[in-house]
Amino acid sequence: MTIYIDVSAAINSRAGLGRYTRSLTQALIRQMDPPPTLFYNRTAQAQRFPEWAGIPQHSIRLGYKPWRMAVLLGQMMRLSFKPLTPGATLFHATEHLLLPLHGAPTVLTVHDLIFKLFPQHHKRLNYWYLNVAMPLYVRRADAIIAVSQATKNDLIRYYGTPDHKITVVHEAAAPHFHISSPEDVARVRAKYNLPERFLLSVGTIEPRKNLSRLAESLARLRRDDPRLHLVVVGAKGWLYEEFFSRIQELHLQDVIHFPGYVPDEDLPAFFRAAMLYVMASVYEGAGLPVLEAMACGVPVVSSRESSMPELGADIPHYFNPHDVDHMTNVIGGVLADERLRAEMAAAGPERAARFSWERAARETLAVYRSVLR
Repeated sequence: MTIYIDVSAAINSRAGLGRYTRSLTQALIRQMDPPPTLFYNRTAQAQRFPEWAGIPQHSIRLGYKPWRMAVLLGQMMRLSFKPLTPGATLFHATEHLLLPLHGAPTVLTVHDLIFKLFPQHHKRLNYWYLNVAMPLYVRRADAIIAVSQATKNDLIRYYGTPDHKITVVHEAAAPHFHISSPEDVARVRAKYNLPERFLLSVGTIEPRKNLSRLAESLARLRRDDPRLHLVVVGAKGWLYEEFFSRIQELHLQDVIHFPGYVPDEDLPAFFRAAMLYVMASVYEGAGLPVLEAMACGVPVVSSRESSMPELGADIPHYFNPHDVDHMTNVIGGVLADERLRAEMAAAGPERAARFSWERAARETLAVYRSVLR
């Protein structure tokens, strides 16, 4: 039996999809005998993972956009890409790209349907592609893994996907996300020249992250707390111009910091150094940074939308992400209460520990077994 896992997102990206694919694949490798076969499209951004040396692999070399179009056309024309996956008995698509394979069942992970909920947050070509491709991929997959109940609900609502076809498998913080030592926090503070008091946001800079409203909230909070800063960890994604214009309008150029890509080994101390972790998004399919922040012992204030309350339960404090007044009041209330912050920080690791990649791998393997039966 040869199970293929598409790890293209891990090979070609450090963002959320890449973290999901790498973490899940590592956990599956530890639990599968024989191990899965790794399939990927190697682009110019490709990375190598030493831990995957010795694991069977098949790859192609095609640009990101040409490969996406080839897969979509293959599905529309009912072609078979089986020659690219010799001996496949099952194929798991870990991102929104499902190969057409005749004679081998397929599992598709769906992370979100943001393009349906917020079409204005996507570039026109990407919106067109997803609007055409996703209904087809969802229908053709033999089973679907949703990364949250919120995503499962959206699949049922927008595509009428049968409930029994979808299994919710939550993500988890990687094991290295834990409470950092004071020495490690001091090292990271010095390395990145971090301000003494700051809010932290982690994720690709794009409209649904709601950073423009967070910037406005920061400007209001600074009226009573002028030493408060914001640090945004993450690369520029798309349609981010409005956010940077808002920073200029609010005169926050010197108090919003962009360290760019931060290596995984520095992120836990980054979280721990923050006063609060703020998840301001109007929508998240998984909301993984909420778990990572809680695992690192930092208080979390979060949008109350989509998947965030699924992960955080009653540990974070929640706000309406569309209401700057409410956001400011919630953040300000937690900042002003040192005892509350300590209680939230202490409760976070236990909540985060309820989720693990080992559990996610077991639940994923159960989906495989169900499909193969």
